[in-house]
Amino acid sequence: MLVKAQKTLKKHYGYDSFYPMQQSAIQSVIDKKDTVVLMPTGGGKSMIFQIPAIIQDGTAIIISPLIALMKDQVDGLLENGIRAAYLNSTQSAVEQNNIITQLTNKEIDLLYVSPERVVTEDFYYLAKSIKINLFAVDEAHCISSWGHDFRPEYTKLKFLKKQFPDTPILALTATADKVTREDIKVQLQLDNPNVFISSFNRANLSLNVLPGRNKFPQILRYLKQNTNKAGIIYCLSRKGTESVAMKLQKEGYSALAYHAGLSKENRSIAQEKFIKDDIQIIVATIAFGMGIDKSNIRFVIHYNLPKNIEGYYQEIGRAGRDGMPADTMLFYSFGDVILLKQIISNNSNSDVQEHKLQKMQEYADALICRRKILMAYFNEDLKDNCGNCDICKNPPKTFDGTIITQKVLSALIRVKEQVGAQLLIDILRGSGRKEIYDKGYNTIKTYGAGNDISNYTWNIYLLQIMQQGFIEIAINENNTLKVTPAGKEVLFDNRRVNLVVPQEIFDKRQEKKEPKKTKKAILKDELFELLRSKRKELADKKNVPPYVIFSDTTLSQMAQDKPINDEEFINISGVGDKKLHDYGDVFMPIIQKFITQKKSGGASIKGSTYLLTRDMLNDNKSIEEIAQFRKLSVTTIYSHIAYLYAKGFDIDIKQYISQNELDTISLAVKKLNYPKELTPIYKQLDGKFDYHKIRLTLAWIEKQGK
Repeated sequence: MLVKAQKTLKKHYGYDSFYPMQQSAIQSVIDKKDTVVLMPTGGGKSMIFQIPAIIQDGTAIIISPLIALMKDQVDGLLENGIRAAYLNSTQSAVEQNNIITQLTNKEIDLLYVSPERVVTEDFYYLAKSIKINLFAVDEAHCISSWGHDFRPEYTKLKFLKKQFPDTPILALTATADKVTREDIKVQLQLDNPNVFISSFNRANLSLNVLPGRNKFPQILRYLKQNTNKAGIIYCLSRKGTESVAMKLQKEGYSALAYHAGLSKENRSIAQEKFIKDDIQIIVATIAFGMGIDKSNIRFVIHYNLPKNIEGYYQEIGRAGRDGMPADTMLFYSFGDVILLKQIISNNSNSDVQEHKLQKMQEYADALICRRKILMAYFNEDLKDNCGNCDICKNPPKTFDGTIITQKVLSALIRVKEQVGAQLLIDILRGSGRKEIYDKGYNTIKTYGAGNDISNYTWNIYLLQIMQQGFIEIAINENNTLKVTPAGKEVLFDNRRVNLVVPQEIFDKRQEKKEPKKTKKAILKDELFELLRSKRKELADKKNVPPYVIFSDTTLSQMAQDKPINDEEFINISGVGDKKLHDYGDVFMPIIQKFITQKKSGGASIKGSTYLLTRDMLNDNKSIEEIAQFRKLSVTTIYSHIAYLYAKGFDIDIKQYISQNELDTISLAVKKLNYPKELTPIYKQLDGKFDYHKIRLTLAWIEKQGK
């Protein structure tokens, strides 16, 4: 079965090998074992249920939480020549009946359904009437109240093991800590499952945390340096998404807001436009993105601090799913911490959520490699620094901040710990706001003691002082600040405090000029854009997202390797049999035309010399004319013809060599056991045939598959 799985991988997906751990997990499913798989977004989880579904009898039921994404997932499978369908409320009764008929006729390998649909009586009877080879529960962390995205409807799925005891259940998630993993097993009542935990390390994602001030100018600076790249900006509030989207639109960027307060129609329009590359940026609450398959997202920005690491890692995981470099940025502010603590305090499991928020803060506060912290959270040991986070690239500079901290703590004591963060900063800066004078805060000794420090920098210092445990927020006292026992040590016992020098990751010091691109890189980029444009055109005609046609990774390899025949095209990663058949004759002419045009302009490109010869042959030029025009030997032009013929181009080889000559030379080649060199063949034939005819014969033999 694994041999069959390998062949299926190449035939339908165009890949030569599985990712690490995919093969073992697939074997577990084929062996009818309950299985739990933890892989980061973009790690290839879907193939673990898709491959067994294709190569085994029966149908796999895929339980997916978002109806809106089922169509995209099924469209992608159909493009790869895989029999897939979905059942949900967006379909008419006629459409649903047609799917049910296909199921009973064994014409569907994968069926996507929502958890709400699976637990209905109608679906139970349908499932009992067909052969099911697998239940796959996607986003399985949703079943656990310890997870970051608990959904009560998932808890009803425990009936699957009772009603279908002989059918393996596969639970998949990209983000689950130890407690959540164990809860998934219990909630789904899995029978001694095999557990596969892949590396969570997404090395292609750069990790950056930025001060939560002047956010929008920093975003604009980044976008100007990274034009025409697709990305997501996550905001904490609905109002925030609309505000940021509007600002981006005014700056000339194609951006739309997405949140649960919009109508279902408007949400669908925004998502579809983003997925189809009709808009560049989606500004969203965390309501957007679960399971999204768009592979060419190049950046994810968190406008506010996320509530927990699981959600954060899942959200940044939507960038760079194609394996190409992608950026992540997190803005971190004092206000977000206060707001999130207020939100969490109203939750039934506030103690769990408070702990998770603390871990998120520790990540944002980090002075060591950020990726090490993320990996440690998921119980993975990253031994070396990643080199692709802001801490690794720009190790923070610290200074003795004891006096600054003492000013903060002294001011807090003098106002009897009755102020919030901004009012405290205003007191330290000597603000003239009315509230300060009304309460007499302008008369305390530390009033104006920090007027040499900007409001922006004070916010950063205050956050660091809180992070180090010298002050705390009293949520139950209107978010006023309190001095902790550790803070009193700084104030009264001269405990020393180190603070980090404030800096912005994307400030002008970081705006380094891009290294000058080589001619080869420029040509690759040009061809990539031509291929991308054609992909968009095809996707629009088919009403599918562009990445369903080909991923950016596949297009990038095409632009790099420039395949000009079927043999070369099928060797591009991501090109399977169906896509060669559907798109080879669409994309290869673009590549061939690009090569010949650039060659005519003096550029040196692999394959261009053969294509120029072919174009001149098509213009009815003789061998001698081509050789004279191109200043090449006649023998070289014949070698071009031999290459073109062997690689499947439409060349009538009988113009240059007779069948009798082919047969005679072929016999000599066979006697010599098919040597690669021409000279032994020439000698075997006593010099009666020119070298170019021997070369043409070898091409003929190659094409015949002899």
